[in-house]
Amino acid sequence: MQITTDKLVSMLNLQDELNSVINPGWTQQNYPFLRAAFVESAEALEHHGWKWWKSQTPDLYQLQIELVDILHFYLSDALVENGGDIGDTARTIDEEIRETNILFDSKTYVLLDMDILSLLELIGAMSACRRRSFAILNVLMQKCSLSWSETYSRYVFKNVLNLFRQDHGYRSGDYIKIWDGEEDNVWLEKISSTIDVNSKDFPDQLRMGLESKYGSIQKTQ
Repeated sequence: MQITTDKLVSMLNLQDELNSVINPGWTQQNYPFLRAAFVESAEALEHHGWKWWKSQTPDLYQLQIELVDILHFYLSDALVENGGDIGDTARTIDEEIRETNILFDSKTYVLLDMDILSLLELIGAMSACRRRSFAILNVLMQKCSLSWSETYSRYVFKNVLNLFRQDHGYRSGDYIKIWDGEEDNVWLEKISSTIDVNSKDFPDQLRMGLESKYGSIQKTQ
């Protein structure tokens, strides 16, 4: 496994918190998270390009974005499977991600021998059948030049900002998105550059930085 347990637990806590904003009892609602993962895999295929009858160049950055989106839905699905227990979910993912071969529809797939398109097809097919494989996602990330360190950063950025917006009136329209002439996501990147991404409280430090900056711009308006 190429991600520490601390970082995995951090992501699981953020996912649970974000889902709970939408519905506090989300783990009992049987939401089709793997259907969403299936849709993301299809979008990833489009970003890669699959049409043999025309010239296409893979958009690596957009591919990476889709993989991080799949991760969101995978984490949610794993949490539901484990009754919302963070520790049990982390252990499930740790075991799942180490697999090197996948048996699907009576056929064994050797993941490292597969190309990106074939892996995307497999992860989509499994999602459509309500099955999940962190091992496939892990190999896809490797082949798309996306490290777990970068994935963790992108994941935390997106979720911390989404939670911050919700906490400050995003739904009601009271939230101010432009801070001193720049969007909040730009400020998030600036704040993150002053924090060690490997610190255990990285998400909390990001939030505190956002709170401080947002408070200062509100005082001037």
